[in-house]
Amino acid sequence: MQKRDLLNLGSLTSKDFSWLLQRAEEYKKDFVLLRSLENLSIGLLFEKSSTRTRVSFDVAISRLGGHTVSLSFDDIQVKRGETIADTARVLSSYLDGLVIRTYAQESIETWAQHATIPIINGLTDLYHPCQILSDLFTIYQKRGTLKGLKLAYIGDGNNIAHSLLLGGAKAGMHVAIASPKTRQPDKDVVKQAETLAAKSEGSIAIGSDPAKSAEGADVLYTDVWVSMGDEEKKAALVKTLKPYQINEDLLSKAKPDCLVMHCLPAHRGEEITEGVMEGPNSVIFEQAANRLPVQQAILELYLKR
Repeated sequence: MQKRDLLNLGSLTSKDFSWLLQRAEEYKKDFVLLRSLENLSIGLLFEKSSTRTRVSFDVAISRLGGHTVSLSFDDIQVKRGETIADTARVLSSYLDGLVIRTYAQESIETWAQHATIPIINGLTDLYHPCQILSDLFTIYQKRGTLKGLKLAYIGDGNNIAHSLLLGGAKAGMHVAIASPKTRQPDKDVVKQAETLAAKSEGSIAIGSDPAKSAEGADVLYTDVWVSMGDEEKKAALVKTLKPYQINEDLLSKAKPDCLVMHCLPAHRGEEITEGVMEGPNSVIFEQAANRLPVQQAILELYLKR
């Protein structure tokens, strides 16, 4: 069986995407549905801090009958000069799969190139595919479909924006991004999303006007203004992104039953107001809870023998 990696959503087939939505729904109803990872050991290698991704994967592995090996980059020899290629080959002889959270997308691609076990992207600076699969599952559960819905992302053009572009485009959604002109999404990612949207009857719109992007939206989505690794730029980023807050005024531009989403952690009063986050449109904590059944589905799809 040829090994498969989840590095970004561009490589996910429509068939696999539909299967993930269906299987996550089944796991949400009955978490002991399958023990598909029985006797398998899966590594969690995290270079960045994590709450939802680490815990949901750890619990998902346990519920599927597998065993978790938790690692940090301080635990392995890469920091002392051993190459990723050598480490990937060695860990492949011990583990059955590896979830990695790191900085550079090139780094996780190197892991995947040299590992003989499946590599799952738990977040890089460029993409966060597992998060967005959970988000799309949440929207699907609430609306019964994804195709034709308008999703407006307001804020920094970061890894969340990139994965929403690819995932939303594959699902046939109309994805509108509003970011400052100096913080817009990567042009190559946008181009890839436009190609995917042309095939799915979706659309991509990149701009800098939050009100225009939010107009008639079925979903309003935001993320923290200061990503991990950008802490030294906090003052400048907060100043630049201040007009991109999801507040009551911006919410009024969207559809009355618009879903408000945030991947967490949230800085209340910065990218989103307390009132909107705790308001009737918010599905933020259900969105977070859905990480668990979706991680179970991801693990089964990529690791099941």
